[in-house]
Amino acid sequence: MSVEGKAKEAAGYIKEELNEHGKSPESQKKAQEGRDLRNEGRVEDGKPPKTSKPGTGH
Repeated sequence: MSVEGKAKEAAGYIKEELNEHGKSPESQKKAQEGRDLRNEGRVEDGKPPKTSKPGTGH
């Protein structure tokens, strides 16, 4: 478990959560960017990436 991976996962989680319920394309893009950052941190820590669409709760 790397500190950098945990930081990326946490930052991605926050960005995703802040933007997942927005209806605009910009909000959805930011939510996906957050998901991508979160997954990058998860992979660095040896966890499987989240594959569901942001905001679905899975």
